[in-house]
Amino acid sequence: MTEMWVMFALLSVLAVLFVVTPFLRRERVQRVDHDANAERIAIYEQRCKELDDELSQGRMDTLVHYEAVLEMKRRLLNELAPEQALTSRGDNRIFALTGVAFLLAVSAVFYHWTGNSKQVESWYQAIEKLPEYGERAVMQKGEPLSANELQAFALGLRTKLAAEGDDAVAWMLLGRVAMSINDYEMAMQAFEKALQMTPDSPNVLINYSQVLLIEGSEGNINRAARMLSKVLQHDPGNIDAISLLALIAYERKDWLEAKTAFEVLLASLGQDDPRYAMITERIKEIEGHIASTQPKSAEASKQLVVQVTLAPELVKEVPENAVLFVFAKAVNGPKMPLAVAKLHEFKFPLSVTLDDGLAMMPELKLSQYQQVMVTARISKDESVALQAGELEGEGAQVTLQAGKNVTEVTISRVY
Repeated sequence: MTEMWVMFALLSVLAVLFVVTPFLRRERVQRVDHDANAERIAIYEQRCKELDDELSQGRMDTLVHYEAVLEMKRRLLNELAPEQALTSRGDNRIFALTGVAFLLAVSAVFYHWTGNSKQVESWYQAIEKLPEYGERAVMQKGEPLSANELQAFALGLRTKLAAEGDDAVAWMLLGRVAMSINDYEMAMQAFEKALQMTPDSPNVLINYSQVLLIEGSEGNINRAARMLSKVLQHDPGNIDAISLLALIAYERKDWLEAKTAFEVLLASLGQDDPRYAMITERIKEIEGHIASTQPKSAEASKQLVVQVTLAPELVKEVPENAVLFVFAKAVNGPKMPLAVAKLHEFKFPLSVTLDDGLAMMPELKLSQYQQVMVTARISKDESVALQAGELEGEGAQVTLQAGKNVTEVTISRVY
């Protein structure tokens, strides 16, 4: 900050010198003898008398006489000019001081309306406090940063990057700070820089995807989906990526994909997690959308009604907080289930209807296959994967017909 005021002072001194110097220069005045002026005037009067005589004697016409007198007057005035300069010469210091005062007044008014002294001072403070802001924001030391401090933190980070060059961590941090102050354009620019330096970083890909989703254009949503898919290729269980993909599918009204993603997300949370109830409600909402889009005619789609019972000897083996999965797989087809129903609350015997609305993937639907096998499994947790101690039963092979099909499954063994 001191350097700035020193520069202001130097510029002011230079400006004053440019204004004052011309006024302090002494004029070079030609000294004129008063007798010489009197002689010139006498010659002028004598010559005017001679011209008047020539005019009266008819040797000169009136126009020529007028022009001659006018020329003589001009010549006399030019010869008498140095004497006038002597009378006009005075003390220029008054003019110099007036110019300095005017310069300072105009500069002060101009800077008051157009200057940014407070912003410049805030800039220097942001640079000085950058380490402190970093500790409070990243290391969670002390009070959380206020909105103004976040603005200053972003300014300090941009100054650091401009002075010291690219740093992937600093660009990443700048992007997150920009998101906190709702400057999404700055956030996208920062994450783009970080992505160029660390193209495979999950943190950069996920945070960048969040900004792209907030921006909301179709192109940016598609790009966010590709980034999140890249994260899941290396880390299939990344909850942040799964939750963002669920939001993308929800915004696109791709209900089947959204339901699958939210169910995977729900399986990773405990029931005491505050997000559990919210996601459960979201899944129910999606199921309503799926049901509303299903064809009304039974002939237009295949449905499989599964009557599920539990062997009496296994009633006491049902674990607490168990989840019931009922799913159908193709006899000759992919290993992935074609339709899955998941129940958190159940009481045997019960009936579950499987159809295309419960498909795990849009391209794998129950109605696309003729022969399927149905499995019912009581799981200890939210995972559909079979674990030791879980209860399971498998029904007979079913050949699906158009409309409603019925089968039975009894849960009769412990894995």
